[in-house]
Amino acid sequence: MPTPNIEFAGALLDALREASRDEPGVTRDAYGAGEETAHAIVREAAERLGLSITRDPAGNLFMTLPGKNPDRPAWIVGSHLDSVPHGGNFDGAAGVVAGLAAISTAIKAGREPSRPVTVLAIRAEESTWFPASYIGSRAAFGKLDAEALDLPRADTGRTLRQHMLDLKLNPESVRRGEASIRPETVKGYVEIHIEQGPTLELEDIPIGLVTGISGSFRYRTGRCLGAYGHSGAVPRRHRQDAVMALADLAMKLDRFWEENEQPETPLTITFGQVATDPSQHAFSKVPGEVNFCLDVRSTSTSLVEKTHEAMLVFAKDIEERRGVRFEWGPRSGSTPAPMDADLVQRLEDIASTKLALRTLRMPSGAGHDAAVFAANGVPSAMIFVRNQNGSHNPDEAMRLADLETAIALLTELLVAEDDN
Repeated sequence: MPTPNIEFAGALLDALREASRDEPGVTRDAYGAGEETAHAIVREAAERLGLSITRDPAGNLFMTLPGKNPDRPAWIVGSHLDSVPHGGNFDGAAGVVAGLAAISTAIKAGREPSRPVTVLAIRAEESTWFPASYIGSRAAFGKLDAEALDLPRADTGRTLRQHMLDLKLNPESVRRGEASIRPETVKGYVEIHIEQGPTLELEDIPIGLVTGISGSFRYRTGRCLGAYGHSGAVPRRHRQDAVMALADLAMKLDRFWEENEQPETPLTITFGQVATDPSQHAFSKVPGEVNFCLDVRSTSTSLVEKTHEAMLVFAKDIEERRGVRFEWGPRSGSTPAPMDADLVQRLEDIASTKLALRTLRMPSGAGHDAAVFAANGVPSAMIFVRNQNGSHNPDEAMRLADLETAIALLTELLVAEDDN
């Protein structure tokens, strides 16, 4: 087994942290200076490895080792480089770094892969910037809706098209659906990513193998409208309290969650933002309006839809009883994506027989670009790396030793000879 080049990976992760430091944590804004700087850093590392480099119209970065047989379908490995504001350094970036480190490891060991290996740095995976999922990977397959180019970025208010033009990209090619990845040219896609929950840490297992990625429905601009009133003068039976109505909905959905979730079909329901109107609310006023966003996820398509139907029934009942009105706004979301069973089994076999490594099969509640590859017919798998302190926060604490294990697993997959 080649020894993973963890020094390469550690130095590259340090460089990314320093270039995007935004206390607390890091900020690599999608289609902005932070993400662009990160792309430049990994591109320079790829150039030092002698990889061929291209960038597609959406700005996705392809860094390729040709392998012994450049005409064979290629492995694609990678992830995204953007982060949430003041996030951690490893979410997404660890997957790109691991891909480059695997190639570096193979080169140092003199074990040239039998087919091309492309490390892909994908744009705009974090939907915190633009209200759409998987912008970069969908664009790579020519599947990004043209309307997405007119979406405003949350902080600047400028459209995705404008941000692309700022970086000298080609939004018109994206609008026309010009694909830079054709499924028939891909052997498979493997994405290394930190686990974003506590399971691996609590189970004391360094590596997880993802069985499927959750789909979702989302309402980002929901509102509950009632009526303002004096907090001491309006009795309960006459109130149209928007906050209490939303709390009622939240509790009904929580009970639904408890009753319907199963180990094989996990479900999550999150009201990530809840706020009354600061121009209207006051200590002594019954709140007549509350704004919220809702994010529901599951690996089961039928459970996602069942939850949506139940939510509408609950909301109608609350409206009638409390004299309020729910306005949902646009619905967005994604489709659940099972990972390729054969590829997951192959990774599990390599881990157990060649690394003597215990792994855990597990679903992913968070969305990942691997879902887009799977949806487009590419055999896909994800390797989760144990991570302390969760994700989407500055305290991510992945141990380099665990990343080293994931790099070893990935390297062995890539250099294994096969006739397929």
